[in-house]
Formats: sequence, structure tokens, C-alpha cells
Amino acid sequence: MPNPLLDEFELPPFSSIKAADIEPAVDQLLAHNKKRLKELLANGGPYTWANLVYPIELMDDQLSRMWSPVSHLNSVMNNDEWREAYSACLPKLSEYSTEVGQNKALYDAYHSIKEGDEYALLDPAQQKIIDDDIRDFELSGVALTAAKKKRYMDISQQLSLLSNQFEENLMDATNVWSKLILDETALKGLPDSAMSLLRQAAEQKEQEGWLLTLEFPSYLAVMTYADNRSLRHEVYRAFVTRASDQSDASEQWDNSQIMADIVKLRHEKSELLGFASYADLSLATKMAESPSDVLQLLNELSERSLPMAKKDMAELTTFAKEQGHQGDLEAWDLSYFSEKLKEQQYQFAEEDVKPYFPVNRVLPGMFSVVEKLFGIKISELKGVDTWHKDVQFFGICDESGQQRGRFYIDLYARAHKRGGAWMDECVTRFKKLNGLQLPVAYLTCNFTPPIGEDPALLTHSEVETLFHEFGHGLHHLLTQVDYLSVSGIHGVEWDAVELPSQFMENWCWQLDAMPLISGHYQTGEELPKEIFNKMLAAKNFQAGMQMVRQIEFSLFDFRIHLECDKQQGANINGILQQVRNQLSVVKTPDFNRFPNGFSHIFAGGYGAGYYSYKWAEVLSSDAFSLFEEKGVFDQVTGRSFLHNILEKGGSQNALTLFTAFRGRKPTIDALLRHTGITT
Repeated sequence: MPNPLLDEFELPPFSSIKAADIEPAVDQLLAHNKKRLKELLANGGPYTWANLVYPIELMDDQLSRMWSPVSHLNSVMNNDEWREAYSACLPKLSEYSTEVGQNKALYDAYHSIKEGDEYALLDPAQQKIIDDDIRDFELSGVALTAAKKKRYMDISQQLSLLSNQFEENLMDATNVWSKLILDETALKGLPDSAMSLLRQAAEQKEQEGWLLTLEFPSYLAVMTYADNRSLRHEVYRAFVTRASDQSDASEQWDNSQIMADIVKLRHEKSELLGFASYADLSLATKMAESPSDVLQLLNELSERSLPMAKKDMAELTTFAKEQGHQGDLEAWDLSYFSEKLKEQQYQFAEEDVKPYFPVNRVLPGMFSVVEKLFGIKISELKGVDTWHKDVQFFGICDESGQQRGRFYIDLYARAHKRGGAWMDECVTRFKKLNGLQLPVAYLTCNFTPPIGEDPALLTHSEVETLFHEFGHGLHHLLTQVDYLSVSGIHGVEWDAVELPSQFMENWCWQLDAMPLISGHYQTGEELPKEIFNKMLAAKNFQAGMQMVRQIEFSLFDFRIHLECDKQQGANINGILQQVRNQLSVVKTPDFNRFPNGFSHIFAGGYGAGYYSYKWAEVLSSDAFSLFEEKGVFDQVTGRSFLHNILEKGGSQNALTLFTAFRGRKPTIDALLRHTGITT
């Protein structure tokens, strides 16, 4: 039977792919790759870029292009049939990856290239691929005994399945909860836009009233605006107990044991490879050289921000009492009173700006910002096969009119779509013998959808999220590197991968950018300067509390992986409590099970790496400080960032690229200044 996943498609044929296609495509392609690898090694050398590395990159590209739409659809259009087929393939892919990584003959072949005459003739990007691959063979256990190799493979397969199960449990636990409100007075305090969203959610289920869910736009609206404290408590509890032993939902979705197993298996894998901990193993491919480097950064930031966080909390507590709040300020009170305090202090509320940020103004405005900075042109492309009616597709051309890349964008929250926001690769830039393959990206968000005939209205924080993910997209799409393994985000140290994304957020706070990205959805009027100034004044509202919260997440993640005990396993709850005792200024209820929904570290790529957000924020703040000196739309500086960072991908070490752009190594000063924490 024809299988669309095995066709040589330019773009994925989403409407043609069926769940039944997935496993046969994976089986056929893995069998082909294994056979091809044996053929490449059969002649015994001498090995070259042309007869070994390039053919392997071709194999990797074909496998990635086949699996990419499968993985993407599993995240954005999840259903039982698809999930079953996807899960069945994970052990096979993990086994193949480990087999390749542990192939001693292949490792020796790469070493022979490294030590041979050709290596000096390769360009720096090719040399980095050889060096990185040799390192990755060693991190895959190529030097282990046969028994240890087998154990490594078993661990890798288990981790793949456990991470996927974690995400599935969280998605199911999120989707199963809802609450239908029939009495409008129970939702007193919610703005009209939120009420319309909840009514639309009910109508989509053919129900009367207002439907609350745990999708983020619904959750955030209740926590921020609902006067009804018991309702806030109910929704908060449902959200922070998802996939845990404290949830009212099915016990089968409890992630507690899965988390413990993941951390313990990661630790065992690290010991097999000769590392003291998974934190040490994680840093083998990152900018930070040792756990002490990471802890030093986090502790320095916490020392600077904790006094400010305590002051923020004391101020909020006093304000709540003045508003008539009785007793302690609980977790489900914080967003509610914080929003009211911000309104009082700055005469500014998120709801005030939403009408000025309709998505049909923000999206083209964001494109205009990057067009000014990097000399590119973005245009919508119609008639492309997509997975949902809301998905749009765009192309990017450079100043000479040459196409550089294309991307899908899927903006709105819906059932059976993984929460959060992310960029992922569909196709990676790669120069093949038969021509240049240009990159394609997926940009995915979970914003409040349009209500009725009006466009979706974004909060300013949603605008920031959009700019953030587009920064990742630009890193993938604007690369000029022709080799698959270091093209775009490939080969970039994980703690530097957030540099372009966090860098792009800065333009959401520039007065010069407001005419481009804002415009009232009814009148077209740009955001008034008076409101912008209030927004800017409120930018660092509770910055201390926000900073220590992120440090809390980072320290928790790093320490559970650094301090895992071989016999005792992961001390997840104990370390979380220690970190909270050290840093938290907010009282956390006993039923809170935040780690059970922490997808970044248990189901994403951020295990022992969540600190990367803060590490890269040092880089991004310092990079943007050059625009503060030269002008936020200075073309020379913009082109320098394009040429030194975005176009280079992973072809050189991140510190080398940053230094080439900034003229020096990064410092922490700009981050502290931008967050208002400078003392």
C-alpha cells in the first residue's frame, strides 16, 4: 500500500497521513538505514566526508523528515489511535539511535577522519560535526562492555516511553476537568473578554452557560479576576494537582512514580558513562562547564533578587489586608490581588491593552520588526495542506529576493493539543548533491482563540510569547549553514538555544515598535503613549518574586539530578521543599504537586537544564544592550546579530559567536538592570 510518510514530499501531506501509516513507515526506514550503514562501513576505509559523513546526514534527514509530522500531530491533534501508533514507535527509534551511537566500527571510522589528512581540509563547521559526533558516540556508551551497552539501550528505551507517558498523563488530566457555571454572578470580576471565551467554550460543547477548563487562557482568567475566592481555590487545586495523587481524576494518570523512575534511570545512565550525576552528563554538551558554574549563577541571582521578592510579597500582603482580605494570603489569592495592586499602583491592567493587540495587527507587526532588523521579507502563502483550519503558512525571503525558509503557525488553545508554546523543526536546511533543502518550522502557541467575528485579542505577555517563539523560529529558518548536524538550532549548546528567543522579547517593550505591533481592533488606533508608559512602568512589577520563582524551578531541576542517590533514588519532594525553604516567599499548599506537570524537565529536553533560561537570559540581555547603545532598529547592529548568531547556527561554539557579535564575553549587568534588580 502507498504510504505518504515514505513519499519524497516537499511539505508534509498532513491530510493524507493516517495513524496506520506510522509504524510501517518507521519500520521500513529504520531497516533501510541499518542496511545502508552496513554498506557504508563494508569497505573498511579510508573514510571521508563524502563516503561516510554526508551519506549518514542524508539518512538522518530522511528519518527526521518522516518522523517530524508524526511527532507534531501527536502534540497538536492528539487522539487514541494516533497516540498508540506513536508510542509503539518510540522504543524502535530509541533502539536505532542507541545502536548507531554504540557502533564501534562507525566510531572508529569517524576517528580515522579526525586523525587523517582530510580533516585539515574540512571547513570549521564540518570539523565541528566530526568533533561533536565523536563526543556523542562516547556519551552514547560506545566504549562500554556489551552488558553495559545493553543496559544503556534498555534505559534509553524506558526513558523515551516514560517521558511520553508523562506528557500523555498530563494532557489527559488537563482535558478531563471542566466546570459548567450556570449562574453568571459566580464569575463576578471576570472581564467581558473572558466571559465570552467561557461562553464560547460551553457553546462548542453544546451547553448553556460558561464552561471553565484547565486550558491556560481559562485558568488564568479565573485566577486573575474571579472575585469568588472558593472558585479560585477550586480551579487552582484542580490545576496544580493534575496528574498527581492529590487529583480527583483517575489514579492511572498520576505521574509521581514516573518522575521518580525518570530521575533514577537518568542517574544510572550517567554512572554507566562514568559521570557522577545526570547534571554532570547534561553539562557535557552545554556552555556551563561544571555544576558549580550553574549553582554559582543561580545563587548569585537569588542573593540579588530574594530581598526584593520579600519586599514584593510584604507589599502584596499589606495591600490584600487593606482590601478586606482576612487571614493568610494563599496561592490562589496571589494573581487576583497582584492584578488589583498593579492597577492601583500604575493605573494599568492587562485588559486595558488587549484591544490594542489583535492578532491580525501583532503578527504582521512582528514580521515588520524582524524585516527592519534583519532585512528579510515575510509573506503569507496560501493553498498549503495543514492540520487545522486556524493554521497559517508563511515564507521568508532575504534582501535579494531569495527564499530562506517557511513556517507554519498554530496560535490558539484547543482540546487535545499539548499546552504551552514551542518551536519545532519540520525540515532543516541541508545542501544535498541534488540541490539546497530550505528549512521549515512549526510555531505553536496556546492563546485565547477569537471570539465570534472579532480577531483574537492578545495580552501583552502573549505578545511576548509570540516574539519568543518566533526568535527560535528565526534561529532555525535564517541559518546559512549547509550541513545538517550544525544547521539552524542543531549543534547549539542547550543553554544558549534560548538566546535568540529571549532576545526577540525586548522589542515588545520598545516605544518605536508600538506603531508596528499595536492597533485597536475596532479603530486601528495604535497603543496610546500614556498606556504604553504605564505598561513600561509596570514591567518590573513583582520582578523579585518572578525571578526567585524561576530560580526555584531551576534549582529544583538541577538538584534532583545532581543529588540523586543510587540506592535511595530521587528525593524529588524533599529537594523541592528545601529549595522552597531557601527561596520561596509564597506559601505553597500541601496539596500542590507542581512537579507532576513540569513537562519541560520530565517530558522535554530540559532535564538538568532548566537553568538554561537564566543562563541564556544573561546572553540575550547583554546582546540587546548593544541595541540600546546604537538604536533598537539600528540596521548595522541588526545585520551583525543576523550574521554572527542567527545565520551561524551550531557551526561554532555559542561563546565564540556571542563574543563576535558583542565584542566581549557576556556579563550579568544588563539582565539585572532589565529586571529592575540592580542594587
